[in-house]
Amino acid sequence: MTTASLPPQDLAGRTALITGASRGIGLGIAAELLSRGANVTITARKADQLEVAGKQLVEGGSPAVDLGPRVLTVAGNAGSADSRAEAVARTVETFGSLDILVNNTGINPVFGALMDADLDGVRKIFDVNVVAALGFVQEAYKAWMGEHGGNVVNIASVAGIRSSGVISAYGASKAALIRLTEELAWQLGPSIRVNAVAPAVVKTKFAEALYAAGEEEAASGYPMKRLGEPEDVAKLVGFLVSDAASWITGDTIRVDGGSLATG
Repeated sequence: MTTASLPPQDLAGRTALITGASRGIGLGIAAELLSRGANVTITARKADQLEVAGKQLVEGGSPAVDLGPRVLTVAGNAGSADSRAEAVARTVETFGSLDILVNNTGINPVFGALMDADLDGVRKIFDVNVVAALGFVQEAYKAWMGEHGGNVVNIASVAGIRSSGVISAYGASKAALIRLTEELAWQLGPSIRVNAVAPAVVKTKFAEALYAAGEEEAASGYPMKRLGEPEDVAKLVGFLVSDAASWITGDTIRVDGGSLATG
């Protein structure tokens, strides 16, 4: 890769923390922000998988850019207040700032009709997908953003916009995350912008059950006739946290291959 073909270094000097980033969308976002010059901290629950992801980020970078000192891994459970505090504190300690927070961690242990749903499972979904996201914003605000400003992107879902039936508890949590995004944008502006991204089905291990029976069939109802890739979401996040999106806040932007355009 020549210097001329490198991605724009518009995030140089900034630091991003991405949660749930040992694989899939989170790892794709980390790679995108890293390629655009940001320092990157990735967090996830399983330390071994996280270390592999960190190594992948460094080794997958351009030889023209030194990525090693710009990647930090911090293992921890997003649902733990102590883990959230540690990830934020170590990020600021290592890189000197925390300018970008991407709340990507999400779980979905409950499938099917809500009348049959295990309420402990539903409670856990909301705790991780919504409460933990707010907890990360609070930590980032206290540690850096409250004084210096920054950007927050919450990874929601089209299931938070339109009923799915199959992943209804998950969808309800993502709807709550979308509303949380709007409230935070109102309360934290103008120095902190808060937006959400709502993907449809993206080809990741997390979403595998939704297309395991056949990828082509799963994509047949999409105007773009394909499922999403992590890079589709990552490129949008990269735009939202850049100065090019400086008048966008409180918004939820779909990246769904046109799926919601079908009604």
